[in-house]
Amino acid sequence: MSEARTPAEIEAEIARRRQELAVTLDEIAVRVHPKTVVADAKAKAASAVDRTAGRAYVAVNRAMTDARGQFVAEDGTPRMERIVPVAVAVVAAVGLLAAVSSRRGSGGRCCSVRLRRR
Repeated sequence: MSEARTPAEIEAEIARRRQELAVTLDEIAVRVHPKTVVADAKAKAASAVDRTAGRAYVAVNRAMTDARGQFVAEDGTPRMERIVPVAVAVVAAVGLLAAVSSRRGSGGRCCSVRLRRR
């Protein structure tokens, strides 16, 4: 069993515990204060955005490097055997889109000029 304490020792222990409790309550009050909660939420959101942006940058950089590797040789010269077919496909797609959009815009007529009725 523990030794008997004097009233002065008990009072000192109570005072010490009160001080510890006051410090703990102050820390809790700071943590739950609305400004602190908002600041923590902003910091977490900013961190998440930074992390996501970093991942996106890495993914785009990797994709660009892979794409560049498809069209540029290791010595830096363009790979014409891959560039020409892609360029032809792009020109054909643009031409097809232009033809389709001009037919839709004119309603099937030969020209897209509309005459006003008076």
